Parts: sequence; structure tokens; C-alpha cells
Amino acid sequence: MYATRTPLGGRPPPAPCTFARHPAKARTARLLGAVDRALDGPPELAFVDMGAGRGELSAGVLRALPPAQAARTTVYAVERAVGRPPGLDPRIEWRAAPPDKVTGLLFANEWLDNVPAEVAEVAPDGTVRLVEVAPDGTERLGAGVSAEESAWLERWWPLAGDAPGARAELGGTRDAAWAKAAGTVRRGLAVAVDYGHERAARPPFGTLTGFREGRETRPVPDGSCDLTAHVALDACAAAFAATPAGASGPGPALLTQREALHGLGVRGGRPPLALASTDPAAYVRALSGAGEAAELTARGGLGDFGWLLCPAGIPLPPLAGGPEGGG
Repeated sequence: MYATRTPLGGRPPPAPCTFARHPAKARTARLLGAVDRALDGPPELAFVDMGAGRGELSAGVLRALPPAQAARTTVYAVERAVGRPPGLDPRIEWRAAPPDKVTGLLFANEWLDNVPAEVAEVAPDGTVRLVEVAPDGTERLGAGVSAEESAWLERWWPLAGDAPGARAELGGTRDAAWAKAAGTVRRGLAVAVDYGHERAARPPFGTLTGFREGRETRPVPDGSCDLTAHVALDACAAAFAATPAGASGPGPALLTQREALHGLGVRGGRPPLALASTDPAAYVRALSGAGEAAELTARGGLGDFGWLLCPAGIPLPPLAGGPEGGG
């Protein structure tokens, strides 16, 4: 069967995520500050970085926090693919699983798309069957979907009446993974950031693909590449809403990354030219940051990422936080 992450043995460590860049790290710290204020400044605040890679985002957020806030914040980098990188800030706790019952912000950037998911396809006879794949990437149709899988498809990605060859990526495993991860936040906010889609606009042939050394490639489950598929974020939102944590807040919200980052002050506008004459070094830094911000918020690119915000025990905090969360 297809799974969206190949075996970890012999696989290179994860590449630095696009969200671990300076503008986004500072604004993630600002989001943590907004959550902190919604929590009335608890004595212990947590930042949980799901799928932390090499810990770039964890370290950047910690550096961006004001000293007083950093002193009461515990940063957890959650990553199973690699061990703790050398030289990582000793204040960061490296874990294979998220801590339970935290108060603060859990941030999962491009994590859900690596949770294994089955692929279903409409067969020539009109039935919906699972796709089986050999280690060399050769595919064949296998057994029909289970009753549970059929119910998920009917609710979230209906294939009934579609032509043979139409595909869907079954999201039940992602729903369960997100409900479990977000459920570790006792009070605060859980955020999932990923390429995603909603029921009204599912891709007719799915999104499964492979990546090797940063380049898209044929999805072959032989351990030579990462396999990934976009996430049905609306289904994940409903899974969270059905949990005790989901019931304790106002309910989840879905935004594009462009909307979310604009709310956090990340915009791609050029700095004023006058700065080039008064402080050339600051102008160059601002220009570089503006370029990165423009890439992170671009239509048709990273700006189309989905943000799933799941508050637990607090109102949904405003994305445009005050100065405490970093700039």
C-alpha cells in the first residue's frame, strides 16, 4: 500500500523547512506572544515544534522572544527522523513525541503531509479500490476500501459516479494524527500549516508525489525519496472539533498562509529608498526580508498553504499580535 513517508533507514535528514526563514520565525514568535496574552501570561509557556527537522524554527523562535518571555517558555522540538543536531540551543528539549497537557502553542509546519495515507482509485467496473504499489513504483488495484474508508470518502472526498482512474487520498490517518497532536494542548492553540484542499475543490487525480534532494520526482516507495500528498485540512478540522480540546474552544478556523502571515505583519513590500542612504546595511537586510516575505505569501506558491488554527480553552487569538511576540 502507499504511505506518504518512506522508511527512515538510509534516508537523508529532512531539509530545512521554508517556514524556518527569518520573517516567519519572528512572526511565529509574535503568534506565540498573542497566545501568551490570550492565556493571561501563564508562569510556564510551551512552544511545540512538530516535525522540527534540524530545529531551525525552534531556535529562531526562541531567539526572537523577549528575554522575560523566553525565561518562562519551554521549547520542544519534536522529530523522529533524526537525532538532536549538534550545537542546538541547550534550552530546546528534543523529543520523539509531543509532551502532553501543555499550555501554549503547538506548530506543525509541513508535518501532516508526511503522515501515511492510502490511495483509492475508481476501477474500470466503477468500484473504489485501494492502490497497491511495488518497491519499484509499479502499481495495481487491490482490495476494495473498508467500510470505514468508504464512510470517510463519502463525507470528505466522494468518488461515487467518477470516471475510472479518479483517485482520492484517504485522510483518516491524518485526521487521527492531528486530533492526537492538537489534543496535547490543554490550553492554547494548535496550528497545522500545509498544502491542502477542501471538499469543494479536491484534485480529481490526487496529489501524491515524491521529492529527492528538493526536486520533485516519481513517487517510488524504495526509501530513496520522500513521498508526500496534500492534506484534507477541512477533515482534520472536523476531527479536532470532535475532541474534548476542540469542544473547549470556539472551534477551528482555516486560512491561507498569505492571510495568516499578513495578519502577523509579514508582507513583501520594499523598504523605503530613503533608508538606503541613511542606513545602507539596514536597507539591505530589509530588502532581503521583504523578498523572503514575498515568497512566503505569493499567490500560486507558498502563500496558498493552508493554516488550520485550533484553539483549546481560549478564544482564537488575533494574528496581529503586539510587540511582545517579536518583530
